[in-house]
Amino acid sequence: MVACPSKRSFEKEPQLRREIAPGPHKTPAPGANRPDPASGRTPLEALILSRLDDEKAQDIVFIDLKDKASFADALVIASGRSHRHVGAMADHLLRNLKDEGYGKARVEGLPHCDWVLIDAGDVIVHLFRPEVRAFYNIEKIWSVDAPHRASAH
Repeated sequence: MVACPSKRSFEKEPQLRREIAPGPHKTPAPGANRPDPASGRTPLEALILSRLDDEKAQDIVFIDLKDKASFADALVIASGRSHRHVGAMADHLLRNLKDEGYGKARVEGLPHCDWVLIDAGDVIVHLFRPEVRAFYNIEKIWSVDAPHRASAH
């Protein structure tokens, strides 16, 4: 017969403390998303643009939405040469955003890699294959005000 420990023996054991170990990710300092006076870009915008340039993205377009939309401050549109290039750019950008302390960005379209949308909070990134980008032409939607909207106000 096996003896069961008494209730008192459990009470004497030290309690485990649960603490979150410091991770490798740094968190942005308060006010770190302020625009750089020299370039006029926030650190997040500069990080995304430089990463896309490093990844050899084609036709990178930056659209400032600060006075046009409430869901984001900027839109970045770029093209990749193929499905694989678009997917690799998206994967590397997501990894870089996380490593720089911007958290896990939301992403859509990654399995097919025709059009990948990355929501990094203040900046929305659209990565296209060239044919898909030409078909949707979202630069025109955000950079040109439609005539019927202008006359209605």
